Amino acid sequence: MLELFDAFVPELPDATIKYYPHFLSPQEADRLFELLKNETPWRNDPITVFGKTYPQPRLTSLHGHTTDPYGYSGIVMQPNPMSKSLLDIEQKLEAYTDETFTTVLLNLYRDGQDSNGWHADNEKELGVNPVIASVSLGASRFFHLKHNTETSQKLKLELTHGSLLLMEGTTQHFWKHQIAKTTKAVAQRINLTFRKVLKVH
Repeated sequence: MLELFDAFVPELPDATIKYYPHFLSPQEADRLFELLKNETPWRNDPITVFGKTYPQPRLTSLHGHTTDPYGYSGIVMQPNPMSKSLLDIEQKLEAYTDETFTTVLLNLYRDGQDSNGWHADNEKELGVNPVIASVSLGASRFFHLKHNTETSQKLKLELTHGSLLLMEGTTQHFWKHQIAKTTKAVAQRINLTFRKVLKVH
């Protein structure tokens, strides 16, 4: 299990956030980035926000151990099988966190204009207090958090190559997060968000 002294653990109300900058070695991260960039069946779905539909500003791919669909913002995705690359990183992640996951959503940010707007991972399929494990590969990007009601409560983290961010507890109930656009020239970034998708009847 990951030790807290390896982590940055900000003191935030209504949230449990842990950031491990060295979850993967540079060599592991380099290898995984190239494998996933080339082997992943990337797609660009239209997304509906506030009644308007437009292409998502990033590429995505859903993979899992089950056939249970997962959806957000009007998109319903059927999971692809888990590749050996994904199984290897999942096994390491589960050993380090003592959590189990069923599904991973991959995002490919092609440049600084690709982004992920303010949202919470609060879909009912994720359960009451979901654990979201986010592994970053490639270019560093800033991750922003803001509290839903306490407007002074904000956090900005630089997610670096090979890092792991854990969001646990009531975080998704009280906080939103985003990867904002940037005018700076940035290389490609792949983000893997592991989660446990439950059957909802």
